[in-house]
Amino acid sequence: MLRCFAFFHLNLAYSSIEEEQRGEVIAKCYRPLLKLAAKHGPIGVEASGFTLEEIAARDPSWVAELKRLIAAGRVEFIGCGYSQLIGPLVPWRVSQANLRIGNDVYQRLLGTRPALALINEQAYSGGLVGLYLDAGYRAILMDWDNPASHHDWPAETGYHPQRALGADRRSIDVIWTNTVAFQKLQRYVHGDIQLYDYMTYLRGHRGDRSLCLYASDAEIFDFRPGRYKTEEKLEAGEWTRMERAFARIGEEPGCELVLPSKVLEGAPHQELRLETPPCPVPVKKQRKYNLSRWAVTGRDDLAINATCESLYRVLAENDAEDWAWKELCYLWSSDFRTHITARRWGALDRRLRAALVRWQPDKPPPPPAPQGPILQPRFIEAATPEVSVRLDRRRGLALSSVRFDGQNAPLIGTLPLGTFDDIALQADWYTGNWVLEAPGEHKVTDLEWCEARLWNDGDDIMAFARIDTPKGPVDKTMRFHAHEPRIDFDVSFHWDDWGKGSLRLGHVTLLPEAFDWRQLSLTTHNGGKEVETFALAGQEVDHGAPVSFLVSASHGLGMTEGWAEIGDDKNRIRISVDRATAPLLGLLTHRRLKGGIFCQFALSALELDDTRKPAPFAAGPRRFRFSVNARLPSATC
Repeated sequence: MLRCFAFFHLNLAYSSIEEEQRGEVIAKCYRPLLKLAAKHGPIGVEASGFTLEEIAARDPSWVAELKRLIAAGRVEFIGCGYSQLIGPLVPWRVSQANLRIGNDVYQRLLGTRPALALINEQAYSGGLVGLYLDAGYRAILMDWDNPASHHDWPAETGYHPQRALGADRRSIDVIWTNTVAFQKLQRYVHGDIQLYDYMTYLRGHRGDRSLCLYASDAEIFDFRPGRYKTEEKLEAGEWTRMERAFARIGEEPGCELVLPSKVLEGAPHQELRLETPPCPVPVKKQRKYNLSRWAVTGRDDLAINATCESLYRVLAENDAEDWAWKELCYLWSSDFRTHITARRWGALDRRLRAALVRWQPDKPPPPPAPQGPILQPRFIEAATPEVSVRLDRRRGLALSSVRFDGQNAPLIGTLPLGTFDDIALQADWYTGNWVLEAPGEHKVTDLEWCEARLWNDGDDIMAFARIDTPKGPVDKTMRFHAHEPRIDFDVSFHWDDWGKGSLRLGHVTLLPEAFDWRQLSLTTHNGGKEVETFALAGQEVDHGAPVSFLVSASHGLGMTEGWAEIGDDKNRIRISVDRATAPLLGLLTHRRLKGGIFCQFALSALELDDTRKPAPFAAGPRRFRFSVNARLPSATC
């Protein structure tokens, strides 16, 4: 018997829906949904605590009817937290608060706490598993297609619930959603295919299996959010077509409509690790959906994420009450970071600025003013007891070589042209540089002659570079520490035009002879309490590879506790980011090829995708602060 289930995602924070349209959405989309449940259920209904409160404020009778249908077994309610925030991009305490406050809203309005949770935007990381378990969830709903594309799992695995293994070694039941299946149903309801075609597709899945028929938006039937110019033409009666489909499925021999949690009964489960080094954070649907979408694109994702991070620090340090955490979760909602309308962007701007006034987060001190004479040599040597570097003034003070803690051999630096036999890597690969690439334009980089200065600040050594670019000057200040193996970077872009493109900085290039590549691993946090570890031996990783001409990156690392670390069992390099200044996205490249292994870590401040619509939240120069330090057998840091 094919056990079929469906759930509908309700989201009144939908990016392209204006606030005054929310009542219309309830009437045209959410009312027919409950009618579908009553006539042709059971179905699942998923909503954030925010959406449920918004519905209750506008149509309390809808909430009462939902509560009745839950009691009658026609609806299973599925949770996600108070807001639809992206777990792998926020500190774990924020997700913890989001799940807790969401559960409180569900209990207050529905008299229940859901057992199933939809991973927001199906952006999953192993670090999130423990948070959902601790919040009382029994199972999560997660996309099958993207994790499966990075594993050699048998196709049959996608028809049965499994268990997702978390970073803390605990596991949680996972119920798979199916991208193709829900898009097939969408196409029928929108009139793109006939019911016969849809049922033919469905029959192809029959057997002792489970299949998720629908796992997407409710707001796209008998209503158009206006997000894309390519949206289907609105034809009246789409919910009637939906009812027709569910009625036909209910009559189909060999098929049974069940509540989502029903598929967990008696199913074989095995523990699976959903994430991989090439895909550390699987996300829903097509590849254009990846972590960069909510981190470094949109109108000004990086700036509003930095603001939220600075507010988070105040709340965490002062043991804030739930009303404050609730506001922060709202401000971190994913919909503000995609196709948000101009009016709602303006409202968010005002609300963020009000929060800054209320909580007064600390600001970092300005970078020190450059001192000393302008230097003329191309190569500049600098050394403290803990760090020895060679700087290349012809390349914007890129780090040609870096030795830590008195070691004889450098660990990171520059790999010159000809290091590798692969033509794709026939270039110079630097450490400490930045590159801007924009569609149809020449690259803008700091790999040019620069004004350079060097001076002492106590026991530390400071270096300064000013690079003139077609978009304006860029100032780079570096501190080479005397008492720990660490280099601090403080980079300010004095640009008025940020436009569309990809800006990657803080490149750290590992020198092949300095590491045991069989032992190489990457560790970081992607939204969880526990560190996530990715073994790199035998892995081909390219997070920054473009998906298409429109989408400039494929994957990324949230670095939600402010760092990522790469190395073997003896030497490790930690890259730390000041997230309150700019929560940069981590990108790893790791390739085995003729001539050795190429491994480089970079930080992304900007990427291109369909949500990018420049509207700066923060005025003035853009500043990025990050550090690189060694964790060596003899180091104490």
